[in-house]
Amino acid sequence: MSGARKIRVLVVEDSPVVQQLLAHVIGEDPRLELAGIAASGEQALRMVDSLRPDVVSLDIRLPGIDGFAVTQRLMRDHPVPIVVVASDVRDLDIPMRALQAGALAVVEKPGSMARADYQTVARHLCTQLTIMSQVKVIRQRGRPRNGDEESPGNGGRGKGAPAPTPPPLPPSVVKRQFRALGITASTGGPAALVKLLRGLPTNFPLPVFVVQHIGAPFVAGFASWLGSVTPLPVALASDAPHRPGHVYVAPGELHLTAEPGGMRLIHGDPVCGQRPSGDVLFSSLASAFGAAAIGVLLTGMGEDGARGLTDMRRAGAYTIAEHASTAVIHSMPGTAVRLGGVTEELPIDKVAARLLELVSTGVEPS
Repeated sequence: MSGARKIRVLVVEDSPVVQQLLAHVIGEDPRLELAGIAASGEQALRMVDSLRPDVVSLDIRLPGIDGFAVTQRLMRDHPVPIVVVASDVRDLDIPMRALQAGALAVVEKPGSMARADYQTVARHLCTQLTIMSQVKVIRQRGRPRNGDEESPGNGGRGKGAPAPTPPPLPPSVVKRQFRALGITASTGGPAALVKLLRGLPTNFPLPVFVVQHIGAPFVAGFASWLGSVTPLPVALASDAPHRPGHVYVAPGELHLTAEPGGMRLIHGDPVCGQRPSGDVLFSSLASAFGAAAIGVLLTGMGEDGARGLTDMRRAGAYTIAEHASTAVIHSMPGTAVRLGGVTEELPIDKVAARLLELVSTGVEPS
């Protein structure tokens, strides 16, 4: 709509050349306008306070305090949607820590107009800034310890919603061997995945298949980072057998399916606008494992994973959706609830304990 207010973007970037490039990219997009440019983390903190931008484009390598510290302070003092813009897709420690601290997305920096995919990268950046500006983040409470920041809660449906106390498993619980666990997450997912996986022991008896919506250039680094901050070994999924107690992350631009004998990667059209898609992973688990599978749908925008999780529940699997009280965005798990695809909703800090209970007892299909 021509009269709609433009989204105001604060660019945090120390390179004058990249500052000009990002200002040009933002200025070319009719949805966005440049609110200001900060050349350091300290300046960014002052400008967010005075300018109140709708979204922040954050470089991770800054003079003085780095992008991680900027994210931590903003989420504590002046909550605002943050998109990490990274130039080096191989070293993801800082941007992943920023995501864990509360940044909403990590995207590739356009770099130069001379690169062949400049237009694609620039459009993706602007789209992410537009989408993430709509997320209502809320202030992080408490003082983080050892880098284990709490992610911001959902500022819409989840705000103020009491987290449920997980009920005892129903009397129909029987000894049953679960054989596979699938997890899908999108916006806010890295922090949620860390919390979940840190609660699982190294002898966890199931293979864990993960779809995380993140830019394709960052997936390998994301998997490496996830393995460095959680107890289970993490690797990119491939056409290979799977092993209990290992986490397999779907690679960029390929769908992941799982079966008793191994994993398979599929070149196919995006599903729910995503490739890899949680719907594809969950539906494969429903077909291959039936009631012996567990599905977990975490925070995320859109509907990916909701129909696949519903397929799993119809096949007798045990399905869990992240509760609105902890989901950064409740759209994906909320859609699964509305479709009847969820056995129970749990806050993220209760999911690992329930998984351990399930793999030690099993649940009768409902």
